[in-house]
Formats: sequence, C-alpha cells, structure tokens
Amino acid sequence: MKLLITGGAGFIGSNFVRLILEQHLDYEVLNLDKLTYAGNLENLAGLDQNPNYRFVKGDICDSDLVNSIMSEGVGAVVNFAAESHVDRSILEASEFVRTNIQGTLVLLEAGRKHKVQRYVQISTDEVYGSLGSVGAFTETTPLAPNSPYAASKASADLLVRSYYKTHGFPAIITRCSNNYGPYQFPEKFIPLLVSNALADLPIPIYGDGLYVRDWIHVRDHCSAIDKVLHQGKIGEVYNIGARQEKPNLEIARLILTALGNSKSILSHVQDRPGHDRRYAIDPLKIETELNWRPEISFYDGLMQTIEWYKNNPLWVGRVRSGEYLSYYSRMYQRREQTLAER
Repeated sequence: MKLLITGGAGFIGSNFVRLILEQHLDYEVLNLDKLTYAGNLENLAGLDQNPNYRFVKGDICDSDLVNSIMSEGVGAVVNFAAESHVDRSILEASEFVRTNIQGTLVLLEAGRKHKVQRYVQISTDEVYGSLGSVGAFTETTPLAPNSPYAASKASADLLVRSYYKTHGFPAIITRCSNNYGPYQFPEKFIPLLVSNALADLPIPIYGDGLYVRDWIHVRDHCSAIDKVLHQGKIGEVYNIGARQEKPNLEIARLILTALGNSKSILSHVQDRPGHDRRYAIDPLKIETELNWRPEISFYDGLMQTIEWYKNNPLWVGRVRSGEYLSYYSRMYQRREQTLAER
C-alpha cells in the first residue's frame, strides 16, 4: 500500500514513519511536511536510504501539491500535520486556523477526489476541554475546547465527521492524551524540563504545578494509530491513553531527581490563560474493540526519554538555537504586556 503521512517530520509523525517502515516492509511511505520550526529532518535520519520512503517538502494547504501526491495512487492518509503549541495559539491563532482547519479541508477534498481507502485524523484530548477531579473523557464526551489550538483541532474533527456523514468518506478520528519520548521539540513540557535541567537552567512550572495530564509514550501512541489504521471502524472516534495521570510538579521532581539537580531550580511562573486543570482519557473502546494496550510504563518511559536527551546533545543544541530562545523571550514579553493592559 502507498501511505501518505502528513507532518511526518514532527515529533509523533516521525516516530510513526519509523514504526510503519519497521512493521510493514511492503508499504511505500510518502512523508509530506512543511518543515516549520517543529519539523526536523534530523528526526528521520537514516531513512533516506530506504527505497520505500520518500520525503516531500510542502504545505497541506497547497491543494495542487496535495492533489498531485494523491494522484500517485495513495491508498491511505494519516494526518499529523498541525500547529500544536497552546501558548503559540494564545498569542497568534491565525496559523492554527489555516493549517489545522483549512489544511484538513484540502486533504479531505483531495482524498475524496482520488478515492483513498482510509483517512485517519490525528486529534487531541484537548478538544474535550477540562475535567474535574474525577471521571475521564470518552468518545461521547461533548467537545468544549478552551484554547485557540484546541478549538482549531475540534473544528477539524467536525469537518472530518461531516465528510464521513455527507460523502461516506472513509475517515476515522483518534484523540490521544499527552505524548512524550524522543524527538519532541523542547517547547513541550517534558523535553523543556529535561533540556533545562541538563543545562542547569530554571524549570518553569505554570501556577501551582498541580495541573494533571494523562501521559503516554509516543511509541505506544504510534502502535495504537497503526491498529486504528488497519482495524479501526470507518466513521468512529478512538480515544488513546495509557491511564497514567500525573501532576506537572510530580513530573518535574522526578526529572530533577533522575538528573541529580537541586529542586531550587524549580520556578513557578505566571499561569497561562484558559489553562485546563485536568485531562484524563478512557481508552476502553480501543482496548476492547481493537485489542490494543500500551506497553511502556510512565516511569520507564520517562527514564528512557531522559537518557535519549542526555545522549543526543547535538540535536538538543540545534533545536534550542538562539532563534528558539529569542522567540520565547518575545513571547513572555508580549504576555506580560497583555496582562498589564487588562
């Protein structure tokens, strides 16, 4: 089968590309990625020698390009391509609307035109909003996004659903909890904490640090997507999670202990607007219907992730460039200005 993976140079996408090439030796993988700041060809090092793999630099919003690729006989599409950082969406939402909504529409139209057999939309648990201290998101939980990022992903999900209902388009949606693992860009929570701790820099913790997330190793997430791609029921939503809830402060302390850093570098910072208190995924549907289970415990996965960042200082150094650091400086300056003007 010829499989189109969009956003395959990003964190989860690149891990999925690797898994597919390992598990399905007869597949031809086309990887379409725009290579924005979070897309990194180093994440795919070594794959250029694989005759079943081809990288195409491009934008999912480019209808001509997407249609050209689909016309090559693409049998299935897995759409990872997205703007995904909540803080960035709070400061400037327009690119999130463009990529996450308009880009999804382009893929749906091209997929319908060229009669792809399967389309998997990679979404997020953030579309459900925030939970109280009990309960978990199920596939029937109403969508209630609380950030521009989450709203753009929820909008894309509704577009996908409408194409299934209106056109019979062979689409499936997955919604996953927080991922961690190798190749994750260090604006995200765990790699930011690990890379800062390795450099003995302050560890930023929003608010009181008691925000709870449900964590899954990226390899387990990718194995679940593989199951959905091949065995999932058309028109369904599948929640993916590992039942591993942790408050941010506990994770920060685990990382500092593992690296031997003093807890004095923990720095509680101004909370972000619309910060959801807790996420938790109920993965019972994918467990029972598709016989999928995660294999990596949070502690083992976190220790493996810490080791990966320790052993890849060149990768970390390149992504933590002056441009990256200056961006964050500008971001916090704009946030402080916005708060001061309220």
